[in-house]
Amino acid sequence: MAKTKKTLPRKSTRLGKHDATRSKGEVGEVRIIGGDFRGRKLPVRQAEGLRPTSDRIRETLFNWLQFEVPGANCLDVFSGSGALGFEALSRGAANVTCLELSPQNAEQLKANRNLLKVEKLQVVQTDSLVWLSKPAEKSFDIVFLDPPFHQGLMQQSIDKLFENGYVSESTWLYLEQEKTLDWPQLPDGWQCHREKNTSQVRLGVWRFEQ
Repeated sequence: MAKTKKTLPRKSTRLGKHDATRSKGEVGEVRIIGGDFRGRKLPVRQAEGLRPTSDRIRETLFNWLQFEVPGANCLDVFSGSGALGFEALSRGAANVTCLELSPQNAEQLKANRNLLKVEKLQVVQTDSLVWLSKPAEKSFDIVFLDPPFHQGLMQQSIDKLFENGYVSESTWLYLEQEKTLDWPQLPDGWQCHREKNTSQVRLGVWRFEQ
C-alpha cells in the first residue's frame, strides 16, 4: 500500500501593505515619492494596526490633488506612519497637523520631522476622536482620513469633522477604507469627486458641490 505524503501549509513570508504587521518595535520605512523630499526614506515603527498608505495609492491621491496641495493647511487625522502628512509637506503644503494615538509613533513622527528639518508639521499625540470632539479653531483645506481598518472609526470621524467645524465647503476630504465597505454618510452636497479600488482598499476624494 502506497504511503500518502503529508504536506504542511506554506508559511507566507510576504508582508501585506494593508492587513499584515511586523512585530512590535521592528523598524520599517516609508519613501516620499514626490516634491522637495522626493526619494527620502523615513523610519517607521511597526505596530499592530499600523498600515502605511502604499506608494501607488499616494501617487494616485497626490495626482488628484496636485493643484490643491501647494499652500494648503492639512489635517492628517489618523497619522500612523505620517506617509500622507509628510508627502503633503514635501509637495508644498503650508502646514500639516498630524494626530496620532500611539506615543511611540508620535515620537517617531517628531524624529522624522527633525530628520527633514521642517517646522511646518505639528504632531499631536492624542485620541483623534477626542480631539475632533472639540470645536475647531479653524477649518482645513485638505483632510486625510485613513483610520485603522476593522474598528468602525470612519463614520464617527466624519460626523465629528463636520459637527465641530474642521471641514468647510472649500475643503477637500480624502477617505481611505476597506474595499468591502460602502462609503460613509456625508452631509448633503458632498460628492465623491474621484475614487479608485485596489485589491484591498477603497479610496476617494470628496468635495462640496452645489
